[in-house]
Amino acid sequence: MYDIVFISYKEPNADENFERLKAKFPMAKRVHGVKGIHQAHIAAAKKCFTKMFWIVDGDAQIVDDFNFEYDAGPWNLDTVHVWRSINPVNDLVYGYGGVKLFPTRMTKNMDTSKPDMTTSISDKFKPVHEISNITMFNTDPFNTWKSAFRECCKLSSKVIDRQKDNETNKRLHIWQTIGKDRPFGEYAIQGSLAGTKYGETYRESPNDLHRINDFEFLREQFNEQYS
Repeated sequence: MYDIVFISYKEPNADENFERLKAKFPMAKRVHGVKGIHQAHIAAAKKCFTKMFWIVDGDAQIVDDFNFEYDAGPWNLDTVHVWRSINPVNDLVYGYGGVKLFPTRMTKNMDTSKPDMTTSISDKFKPVHEISNITMFNTDPFNTWKSAFRECCKLSSKVIDRQKDNETNKRLHIWQTIGKDRPFGEYAIQGSLAGTKYGETYRESPNDLHRINDFEFLREQFNEQYS
């Protein structure tokens, strides 16, 4: 019913994940190497001909029973939908890294100044309580650290619309304490601690918070921590 677009940048497992997606859904499209998260999603929207379109992240491994058959109906064409994902490091299950369904026209015209891309599109948001994928971000030290840093910065700075404080604090605690025994789990924990500190420090500074979407900046932060 809706176009599917796979967005990748430099994820080590992106090609494998895209081939897995294409094997089941041959019409899936791909946007690769576009710098800037907002810009990559705008480029994805421009590839689509349907009023809504699916987004699959480069590190997303779609679960076998997810089928992209959801119908938003005519009354939800301006609503951002986010499915649930499994975190392979700490077993959290929520919208982080989940498959998304975006309004195409609104995505093309999103506010690129907001740090959290998902809430840059519409003030209407619908979480869908179905697991769509495993977010396989723990592929190497940097990508693991970067992913944890970005997510925990957004959680701690409270830039995500409609956050619930108790839920957010619980998620932050799990990011910061669970998963040391998993592949690259120590980097996830250290990234979450650094991201939490950054989010709390720059909570009132949108320009600084926007830097979490600059992967070169994140590489510098990572190198400083592990130099």
